[in-house]
Amino acid sequence: MATYVVLYKFTADGARTIRDSVKRAGRIRQENARVGFRVLDVFWTQGPYDMIAIVDAPSEEAMMGAMLNVVGAGNVVSTTMRAFDALAMSRILAQNPSLSSDEVAAAAKPKASRPKPKPKAGKGK
Repeated sequence: MATYVVLYKFTADGARTIRDSVKRAGRIRQENARVGFRVLDVFWTQGPYDMIAIVDAPSEEAMMGAMLNVVGAGNVVSTTMRAFDALAMSRILAQNPSLSSDEVAAAAKPKASRPKPKPKAGKGK
């Protein structure tokens, strides 16, 4: 299963019915469990996002469908990010050739921009 971190912001409708948000989250958790998801946890947060969820999804397509359903209900807008635990990240790193610190620094360095050519003066009449 793939793990996702989902950041939510309440819409105006979601803010008006905020007292129902715990019930809604529980209902969504049950519905998702029936189709193979594991909602690992949900948190209500302070700061730029109102809620976050950590979700294991059976596939990218299933996750996309679930997010369309959640956002389509009109209570939240979301940002979904694929997440990798330490074991998965170790496997990813093992599959890629090592870069030297010089190569990493060169890749991170912004490329020099070329000066724009000056426009040619038009001929007068």
